[in-house]
Amino acid sequence: MSLHFSEETHQNLLARVPAVTGRELPQWFKEIDDGPCFSRFEDRVHWLQDEHGVAHGHALAIMREHDRRRWSRGQR
Repeated sequence: MSLHFSEETHQNLLARVPAVTGRELPQWFKEIDDGPCFSRFEDRVHWLQDEHGVAHGHALAIMREHDRRRWSRGQR
């Protein structure tokens, strides 16, 4: 089951990522880019949770933002 949250909630979660994970978003994006290649969004979220101990809501927000930025750069 995935969570669907508002843009405001998404931004609030992103703002708290450094405090709750100890890493800035660019560090997470690099970790994702260098990590295993999962085709499903949910698998990537679970990888962040299992491998790095990121809470589910924060993992969703990190992956959602990573995908948004990747799509905005024209990478698919």
